[in-house]
Amino acid sequence: MNSSLLANKITDLIFNKKGYDVKIIDLRKLTTITDYFVICTGDSDTQVKAIADEVDKQLRDEGIKSWHTEGYQGLNWVLIDFVDVVVHV
Repeated sequence: MNSSLLANKITDLIFNKKGYDVKIIDLRKLTTITDYFVICTGDSDTQVKAIADEVDKQLRDEGIKSWHTEGYQGLNWVLIDFVDVVVHV
């Protein structure tokens, strides 16, 4: 799956858990670190966890594993790094 399709798939998964203010930021012309940031908002720690868990589980079920995850301790902000796409919840 290319990075553009992955970013759109992640967006759909975020909407499944009622995430909002979803933005896909194309970074391909700005940096080589990643192709896209997908940024969204959740209203509570529970919703942030639910969004992050949904993205991670559904993609893992498709064989796409995250390289790195941060923020599960506080759940104010969770980052999931899929290398070509980085998700900020």
